[in-house]
Amino acid sequence: MWKLNVADGGNDPYIYSTNNFVGRQIFEFDPEAGTTEERVEVEEACLHFYNNRYQVKTSSDLLWRMQFLREKNFKQTIPLVKVEDGEEITYEKATATLRRSVHFFSALQASDGHWPAENAGVLFFLPPLVMCTYITGHLNTVFLQNTAKKFCATYTIIRIKMVVGDYTLKDTAPCSAQL
Repeated sequence: MWKLNVADGGNDPYIYSTNNFVGRQIFEFDPEAGTTEERVEVEEACLHFYNNRYQVKTSSDLLWRMQFLREKNFKQTIPLVKVEDGEEITYEKATATLRRSVHFFSALQASDGHWPAENAGVLFFLPPLVMCTYITGHLNTVFLQNTAKKFCATYTIIRIKMVVGDYTLKDTAPCSAQL
């Protein structure tokens, strides 16, 4: 089973670090690691990636997400918020959604403080957005209603296009007419 080791230099005398290997990430394969259920789950994720490699080019970081969430016994305790078409986005709904995402991303944070992810494309800016709103004390602040609607609508459309495989390399900078 594949396992992600973070901030570890191993026993190699030729590898050195001036920052205690912060940010270093290495996947290692151990065929005996994990339980039978965990190995089956990893094999299913690998097979799913292989079968969909032409529709979804990235790995979606499934292996390290499964590993980190399992190691931290992550349980999403904040309920899912659904906003129906035409429904007003309230302060409570926006706050609950943001808290839910912060809770999830904090579970994916490595022991040395970084997120060992393949952050690319549209989703590259989401974790920093959440971090910046938290650091600046605006996590509990509601964005202007029109701004929040535009942000959520654009993000949702782009994410849907990525999931259904309609967001290809030629669409890297879609204008609103394309959306």
